[in-house]
Formats: sequence, structure tokens, C-alpha cells
Amino acid sequence: MNAPDPTPLWIKGARVIDPASGRDEAKGDLFAVDGRLVARLTPAQLAKARKVDARGLVAAPGFVDLNCRLGQPGRSARESIATGTRAAAAGGFTTLLAMPDTLPCVDHPGTLQLIHDICETDAAVRVLPAGALTKGLAGKALAPIGSLAKAGVVAVTDTVGGVENNEIMRRALEYAAMFGLVVLDHCQDSSMTEGAQMHEGAVSLRLGLRGFPSAAEEVVAASDCALAELTGARIHLQHLSAARTVDAVRRARSRGARVSAEVSPLHLLLTDRALAGYDPNLKLNPPLREEGDRQALLAGLAEGVIEAIASDHSPCTATEKDREFDLAPFGAATLEVAFAAAHEAVVLGGVADLPTLLARLTSGPARILGIEAGTLAEGRPADIALLDPKAGWVFRARDSASLAGNHALEGRRLRGRVKATFVGGRKVT
Repeated sequence: MNAPDPTPLWIKGARVIDPASGRDEAKGDLFAVDGRLVARLTPAQLAKARKVDARGLVAAPGFVDLNCRLGQPGRSARESIATGTRAAAAGGFTTLLAMPDTLPCVDHPGTLQLIHDICETDAAVRVLPAGALTKGLAGKALAPIGSLAKAGVVAVTDTVGGVENNEIMRRALEYAAMFGLVVLDHCQDSSMTEGAQMHEGAVSLRLGLRGFPSAAEEVVAASDCALAELTGARIHLQHLSAARTVDAVRRARSRGARVSAEVSPLHLLLTDRALAGYDPNLKLNPPLREEGDRQALLAGLAEGVIEAIASDHSPCTATEKDREFDLAPFGAATLEVAFAAAHEAVVLGGVADLPTLLARLTSGPARILGIEAGTLAEGRPADIALLDPKAGWVFRARDSASLAGNHALEGRRLRGRVKATFVGGRKVT
């Protein structure tokens, strides 16, 4: 990643929203020197500053993504670190937690060092690689979590493989807690979902597709919450999709469990009815569920039970997706449309205001990871997103910075767009 911009930065006349501090200034300025935010510039610095006219725009902290895939190493036909981070910048994300399901997976410090080396030269935004929770992401034996922590991971997860053995998960939580790491879990009982293609319900029955029952997510989420209470360790539930899962998190948090959760923009915006045309780009894991589930996710987000919105960026090639629905892989490319999709569902949908939405994209995920990000506080990195909530636009894959060929919202009219992104005071899009 490029070094911080040594030229002073002056962003002028924006509506400044910093959820971490409660700042919401109708017309304000932001200043940065050597990649860090400052209260003001000296006259000499003002004279040579890079001036950005942000009238009519919102200046917010750069978004922090807890769940994305960047392809490298091993899957660079789907996405590379260079293309994925440019797509992230176009979507307002300045910090990415990259999932460890690369080839090889991140269960060894050597793989982590390789990723760091690639990011050093190719990444447009900050990349924090997550480590594997178990060796080979197989769920059988713990990965060397201590060595991975010393090498720089801030979280561990087996991603969509999950860990279905509760004894292993318990020991993983206890071990990760020794190193101050949060454990991320994809909640899915695979014994209930073999061959499943979408949410199990009336739509799957009508389409003739085998479904994921919501219970497959709920039972694992419930056990994760129980283990968090037992161990006192931190666990973060990835991409919630079901109403009863939201309720399980709510109840566990009320008892003092150290449980946090995220949701993807697509699950906030769409339901299983969107699959009526068998669009493989909307084939997700977890699947899009029913309207009652969507409303529960929105309510949990507004309430703060769900503290983060994560892109769940899962790139595939167009060739991989261009096949019969039941043969196509799961996942959608979402980094560039995440803000617009969430803005439509949350703000335009009347569920919560813009500062609340931005909190779930910035300070919420930063707090979960315990990192220096997601705020416009003085002295912090000048990672900034300039947004136009009123801008109408149509996403076109041909204009995407991503290599992916599985864009879920291709051709959809969206409202709310990222206009510019700064990382360390340097404009990256």
C-alpha cells in the first residue's frame, strides 16, 4: 500500500459525520497532515494543501469490512489483491479483513507473510488478513493460533467451512482469548444443508430447489452464544440471515455474553423472491431468506444487536457462475455496491438514519476488531469516504474495478454513491 500522502489535505464544506464521536456537523472541514487527521492546518500548510470541495457531500470515516475475499494467493482468476482493493476503494472501504480461505489457506505464518508482501506493493487500501481457526480449515485440529497472532492476524475463522465440533470451538475460543483475538464463525450445520441451493420455504418449493432451513443457522448460533458465555471469550457471528438468529444474539448479549454480529447489504435489501428468475449471481451462502427475516435483520441493525455491515464480497468468475443454478458456486461481488444497497434498505427504507448506517460500516466493525480505524478523531489515520446519499446511478459490471463476474446488482438503479475515498490522506479513487 502506498505511504501516507505528505501533502496536507483540506476537505471543505462537507456534512461531517463521525459516529464514533457523535459528531454530525452540517458544514465542516477536515484536515490531515502526513496521513493523520489534525484539528487545523497552519497558514503555511493551508497555502500548499490539496483542497477538495465537498459541498453537498457527506464526509465519513472510511468503511471497515469484516468479511471479504481477495483471491490471492491461489484464486487470482476470481480476484487479485490489486483489483479487490481498488473495488473496495470505489465502495468507500479503507480497511478490509480478508478471509483465510486462499490457496494455501492462512493456517501458517508463511502464507500470512506472502499476503503481507503482496499487499505492500499492490493494495490500494489497508488489508488485515484473518487467520484460519483450524488446520486446513478442516474443523479437526486447531491451527497455530499463537504463531498467527504473533505474525499479525487480528481474528481467526474457518469461514464458510465453520467448526461444527463444539469441543474444538470451545478450545479455540479459550486459546484465541489468550492472544486477544476475536473468533469469527459462519453459522451453518452442514448436516442439514447438503445439496441445498437457497432458503427452504415456499419459493424454493415452487422453484424445485432444495433449501437451507433457517434452523441450520440458528442451532449453530445458539451453541456459539452458549460457548461465549461459558468461556468469556469473544465470538463474532458472520453474515446473519435468519430472524431467530438475531433473537439468539439479542438474548445472549442481554446476559452479558461477548457476542457480536454482522449482516450483508444484500440480506438487508433482498429476499428469496429475488431468485424467481434463477439468477446464479444471487445464489448466496447464507441464502436470501423471507421478508420476516429481512425485517428482523433491519430491526437488529437499528437496535445495535447487529453492530456491523460487512460486504461478504465473494468473487467468482463469470464462467463459474454461467451454468445451471444448482451447479453454480455461492457468492456475489459486492464491495462497490455495499453502501448503496445498505443505504436503500436502511435509510431510504425508513429503518434508521444515515449516522446509524455509517456507524455499522465504520465504528461498529472497528470496535469488534479492536483496531485504529472507523473514526475521524484527531490523530487517527486520515481514512475518509466522501458520499453523495442523493446520487442516483446504475451499477454496470463493465465499469467495475473488480475482476469478478458475479455482480448481484448489475443493472439495478441505486441511490447513494461513494464519490471519493482517501487512505492515509491519499486519494485512492
